[in-house]
Amino acid sequence: MLYVSEIDTHELVLGLQDKSEKAFSTLYDAYASSLLGITYKIVNNKPASEEILQDVFVKIWKHIHTYDIAKGSLFTWMVNITRNTCKDYFRSKHYHYETLITPVELAHIPSKFIPTATSHGEISIDLDLLMQKLEPRYKDILHLVYIYGYSQVQVSEKLNLPLGTVKTRSNAALKRLRYIYTL
Repeated sequence: MLYVSEIDTHELVLGLQDKSEKAFSTLYDAYASSLLGITYKIVNNKPASEEILQDVFVKIWKHIHTYDIAKGSLFTWMVNITRNTCKDYFRSKHYHYETLITPVELAHIPSKFIPTATSHGEISIDLDLLMQKLEPRYKDILHLVYIYGYSQVQVSEKLNLPLGTVKTRSNAALKRLRYIYTL
């Protein structure tokens, strides 16, 4: 097993861009377990996580030419692909038929996969702490829209609320987060 610190990222990326199967194998051996862990934390379903991981590596293989080392690390780029692939899974018809999220379950959405801190200029923002200060009716909508990737129409159907209410609460929640942030 290779350790990530033992890998020369630049050489690995060049190998992937040249469509080297050896480079791909090295990438998979080094990062598959980490990306699978992230995927599982988001979807909380082992078979779906494994299937999503396959999709992630196919996307990495197909889109490695878009990776820019100046914009961030290879791992960060792959985590973004992983997160977006998980969002695609939640948006898929397969997921909607397989399972439905109820408002009761929303209270148990783990925030572990939400960045706990992000940087805005030189200021660090603790998103989890800010989200905890919101009322549940706002938090539920933000989770469905920004974590699970639902449209406002889908949130309206899922929570059995009028679309106008969902839009108003989304807007109010974002304003409330901005207000809490400035305190």
